[in-house]
Amino acid sequence: MEEFDFGMVGLGVMGRNLLLNMADHGFSVAGLDLDAEKAASLEQEATEEHKVKGTTDAQSFVALIKKPRAIMLLVPAGKPVDAVINSLLPYLEEGDIVVDGGNSYFPDTNRRVEELEAKGIHFFGMGISGGEKGARFGPSMMPGGNQSAYERLRPIFEAIAAKVNGEPCVTYLGKGSAGNYTKMVHNGIEYAIMELIAETYDLLKRGFGVKNETIQQLFEDWNNSELASFLVEITADILKKNDEVTGKGLLLDYISDTARAKGTGKWTSQNAMDIQAPVPSIDAAVQMRDISKYKEERVAASKLLPYDGIATDIDEETLLKTLKDAFYFSMINIYAQGMAQLYIASKEYDYGLQLEEVAKIWRGGCIIRAVCLEDFRKAYDANKDLPNLLLDATLAEKVGATQQAARDVVKLAVDKGVPVSVFMTALAYFDSYRSETLPTNLIQAQRDFFGAHKYERTDVDGIFHTEWN
Repeated sequence: MEEFDFGMVGLGVMGRNLLLNMADHGFSVAGLDLDAEKAASLEQEATEEHKVKGTTDAQSFVALIKKPRAIMLLVPAGKPVDAVINSLLPYLEEGDIVVDGGNSYFPDTNRRVEELEAKGIHFFGMGISGGEKGARFGPSMMPGGNQSAYERLRPIFEAIAAKVNGEPCVTYLGKGSAGNYTKMVHNGIEYAIMELIAETYDLLKRGFGVKNETIQQLFEDWNNSELASFLVEITADILKKNDEVTGKGLLLDYISDTARAKGTGKWTSQNAMDIQAPVPSIDAAVQMRDISKYKEERVAASKLLPYDGIATDIDEETLLKTLKDAFYFSMINIYAQGMAQLYIASKEYDYGLQLEEVAKIWRGGCIIRAVCLEDFRKAYDANKDLPNLLLDATLAEKVGATQQAARDVVKLAVDKGVPVSVFMTALAYFDSYRSETLPTNLIQAQRDFFGAHKYERTDVDGIFHTEWN
């Protein structure tokens, strides 16, 4: 007994692939699942070189792991995580480590850290990005918890993580729920970039009647440019896939436009409002998924509220070049919003996040990996306390050079009646952030007028109230 380096509870696709990834790198691993078939399939997928064990019994599973034990949970967020922890607790000992690898809401992680710390057990919340292929061959991982306890996990995690320039896409991020929080914001950025891509596709296809083949080639070309990223890459692949059911046209043209979500984008927006971190493009992306659910109402509204659009004389070559620059502008602004939220949250929750490290581990393995993340890493390397990427001189120059394209695309979309919420909010965020003065002085006056909420003056210190009538 006590001969296995690492244990995994939950042997679905992600859990099983992570264990096999560890086994590939020479670690002995054990898995626990109440489904006997899943426990057996783990061993069946292993090779002769692997040291792998599957079981359905919690007590014998815990006994297999070397002390201090390192056990990861990959089960649905919420009550299932607590249920698994409670099932393991009778067999765990002081110094053991439990890692939640799911997308748990960060306050739940904070609670679990405190509850298990009282029992002498270390609890980690760790975001994992990269999907099933990433889990098998190299994900990006975002762990947060006790720093000294992380040393038990570090050799294993660094071995299985994706690598960029030989550097593993995993690092200790901070105490408590730092890992889960970082993954939450990662997913918020993911929502916004996905919506940005969808808006690009919609404006081209519905707004300008561009053919599927041209749009596909556009994304393929973009993926060989400064826009190269996982999400752009898979979009080019999606636009190649023909429908096998009908044998006619693209599969994409037959997929419902009612979007689903698991909640991490919503959590990002909700918490951003709590800590006063403006992320309007992430908010817009969440709202667009929400409005997509009202299909029947949208169909009815399309008949009652028609708009034919305004003819434009822009040629296709100019349109595609303008869109590329506008996409770059918007993408940088989306990342700027998300990274600024991490900056604010790190101070609010005392995480101690190093944003250069965050940018570094997002360069590979994860869903939002993109070549521009190396530019972000350099920006944070130059200024460890950079509050917003837009304040980096190099990035500011690049964004400034593409802002006119963003303005032009928004105008084109308005004229065509095609919704581009993320393009619009990225531009509005940029214009607001670069404005030395904003009209919120009028809002302060209004608040004082109807509620005596008082205001500050620009010429003298103090808090003031006026009898406006």
